[in-house]
Amino acid sequence: MQFPPARRILAPFLISVLLLVTSCGQNQPPSRWDKAQQESTQKSAKTKQTTADKSTAQNPNLPKKAVAGGKLNKYFPSSGGGFDRVFAQEKTGFAEAKLNKGGKNVAMLSINDIAGNPSAGSKFQQSTKKIGGYPAVNQGANITAVLVANRYQVKVQSRDPSFTASDREAWLSKFNLGGLASVK
Repeated sequence: MQFPPARRILAPFLISVLLLVTSCGQNQPPSRWDKAQQESTQKSAKTKQTTADKSTAQNPNLPKKAVAGGKLNKYFPSSGGGFDRVFAQEKTGFAEAKLNKGGKNVAMLSINDIAGNPSAGSKFQQSTKKIGGYPAVNQGANITAVLVANRYQVKVQSRDPSFTASDREAWLSKFNLGGLASVK
């Protein structure tokens, strides 16, 4: 059966128009999940902006950019006294080393540049304890930290019960805190 030429052209044309209309005409409103995601993203952006504004106002002397983690390695204490220091992680503004004794990890040593997060230094404001002339705090039962030059948070974290608070303080005093204070 032969169709007239107009029908052969008209049928594909109508199908094309139908597809075009149905694909463009379906403009669904956002679901409740889409709305929640959008609100969450907007709140997060506002919070980050507000926090950044406040932290800069709290300590305008801090630079906006943290130092390279590799610059911090030379301020860690050396191995000795049966302890081996093994560098574990390094990234912008942060360096970390494991402290091992007898092949067992007994503590973690770290230096963190708080230039990107000045509020991290607020816990040292009420400190009455000093190590190496710098304010010190205990964080929970396993961490002792000092704040050097209002910029570098130096921590020793016990990983074994045999590594006590006095051990943490002794290792904090072995860091080159004076040298670290001069790092810009």
